[in-house]
Amino acid sequence: MVRGNVFCVVKKVLNNGADVNIRGGRYGNAFQTALLKGYKKIVQILVDRGADVDTQGGEYGHVLQTALLGGYKKIVQILVDKGTNVDI
Repeated sequence: MVRGNVFCVVKKVLNNGADVNIRGGRYGNAFQTALLKGYKKIVQILVDRGADVDTQGGEYGHVLQTALLGGYKKIVQILVDKGTNVDI
């Protein structure tokens, strides 16, 4: 869903009822993939649509760990603002 950072496609899929927390794939879910790739705009829409900001899975564990490993400060701030557990 997030491969290629195609925001319009992601938005359309979400508007058609896609589950933002569905699990699968190498990174655990679409949210983890967007975090890992640093796709801030996609991360924001997934969070706005109810992505679990404390989800874990895939190769990188907790979503906050994923964002920190990538060095994505703005994405880390999005997660903190949405209430992610910082005691990981």
